[in-house]
Amino acid sequence: MKKDYWILKSFIVAFFIALFFNIISNVVINKFDNIIVLSIITIIFVVLGIIFDAIGSSVLTAKESTFHAKSSKRIKGAKTAVYLIKNSDRISSIFCDILGDICGIISGGVAALISLLISEQFNIPTLVSILLISSVISSITVGGKAIGKQIAIKKGDDVVFQLAKFLETFKKI
Repeated sequence: MKKDYWILKSFIVAFFIALFFNIISNVVINKFDNIIVLSIITIIFVVLGIIFDAIGSSVLTAKESTFHAKSSKRIKGAKTAVYLIKNSDRISSIFCDILGDICGIISGGVAALISLLISEQFNIPTLVSILLISSVISSITVGGKAIGKQIAIKKGDDVVFQLAKFLETFKKI
């Protein structure tokens, strides 16, 4: 019986992706220590988290049969889409649990920094600033993910097909 090291692999992948994202965000944060730039970074990570979650959900809702028909017609990306759907548990975990959650953690960390800067610059109690900023970020994230799930349910095949065609471009490289 073949052992499945998926959990160990996902741990290692998550570690290095988180390290990469954290390095990039910390470099930018250290260069531009102002509320506007930090807000843009937060928005970028929130949007990425929403997109990754929608992709992960789409892989779970897409229909494999759609892509078998396209694959028989040799349509670019169809075979990759079949692969994604056949491995939907892992692909969804990569997008939702690894990429999406890392983006959520980073956006939360940057939002905390924004809260501290707002508190200092506008003489607002830190607790009030943290509560307001974290509530805004949380509501945007939850609302965005709800929209992403609606898209995944209605347009899952289209999202997976676009992802597959995007991934196909890297096969050539």
